[in-house]
Amino acid sequence: MAFKLPEVKGEVVFESFPAGPMQCNCSIIGDAVSRKAVIVDPGGDPDKIMALIDEHNLEVVGIIHTHAHLDHILASSEIKQRTGAPLHLHQGDLFLWSNLEDQCAKFGLQYTPTPEPDAFLKDETLLDCCGGVTIHTPGHTPGSVSFWFENHGLLVAGDTLFQMGIGRTDLPGGSFQEIESSITDRLFCLADDALVVTGHGALTSLAFEKKANPFFGSL
Repeated sequence: MAFKLPEVKGEVVFESFPAGPMQCNCSIIGDAVSRKAVIVDPGGDPDKIMALIDEHNLEVVGIIHTHAHLDHILASSEIKQRTGAPLHLHQGDLFLWSNLEDQCAKFGLQYTPTPEPDAFLKDETLLDCCGGVTIHTPGHTPGSVSFWFENHGLLVAGDTLFQMGIGRTDLPGGSFQEIESSITDRLFCLADDALVVTGHGALTSLAFEKKANPFFGSL
């Protein structure tokens, strides 16, 4: 089903692209005036990430994660080393973060030791740029969060919401009831015309998912 993606609003630097061996959507969101930026889910390709940071003359003030599955954090350690920016995670996913070596072993990927998060995100934690706020959206994992940039009509949903789908709930800590509630009660109440960055694959809009997502039908 074809539809037109919404555009990001206002003065903002926005880049989103698949990164790493599992093609997680990594996003760079920066203030066009202060040049302060956050990097969301650096799942790999640190050179590409840093090239975009340099191209836009941005200062990274936070490396933030929608959750702690390996494909969303593989480049976090190197990005921290190269920028000095703090790592942020919801505490509910610390058990996954601490188990990164085993996660990598299961997929035959090289393990790079990653320091503990510098700070823990909570529901409604304000981000350090672009007026962003954290929304706790458990279900894919206990500590899954989304990031809402209201002034720019931009939602980074991680593996909670996909175009025409939702995140898996059959992995440790997953819950279908929780992810369903997270989407209907926390995400679907946001602006219909918001651009949604999913964890993998095509971007979408909330209006489209309300109408066409087979898990929800027309709400």
